Amino acid sequence: MKISTKGRYALRMMLDLSQSSGDEFVALKDIAERQNISKKYLEQIVPLLNGAGMLQTNRGYQGGYRLARKPSEYTVAEILKVTEGNLAPVACLETETMQCERYAECMTIGVWEGLYKVITEYLGGITLQDIIDRGSSNAADNYSI
Repeated sequence: MKISTKGRYALRMMLDLSQSSGDEFVALKDIAERQNISKKYLEQIVPLLNGAGMLQTNRGYQGGYRLARKPSEYTVAEILKVTEGNLAPVACLETETMQCERYAECMTIGVWEGLYKVITEYLGGITLQDIIDRGSSNAADNYSI
C-alpha cells in the first residue's frame, strides 16, 4: 500500500489547522506557505475534507478554514480514507461484500485481511492530537503497535 501525495498533504494540512488558534479561520495561502505545498494542490484537497465534514469554512475577509472538531477527534485513518478512498492492500477487500470469485479457495486472503486489520487499527489509533503531542520526532518507535 502506498499513500499518495494527496493523502500526505491532507494530513499535513489538518495538522497545520490543529496547531492554529482554535476559533480563527486560517487562509489557505498561509497553510501553503508554512507547509511548502502549492495552494492549488491544497485547493484540490479542501473539497474532499470539507465534504466529509472535517472542516468549517468562512468566505471573504478573515476567511479560511478551521477544524470542525477537536484534533483529538480526528484519526489518521479517517483523513486518509477521505483522501485515498480505501486503505485496503488488495482490490478484493475494498468493498464490504466480497466480490472476488476466488474468495472461497483463496489461500492468501487471510494474509491480506490481516494486513488490512493491522493498517486500519494502527492508523485508527493515532489522532492529530497524538501527533502534535509527540512532536516532530521522526522516530518510528513513537508510533509502535
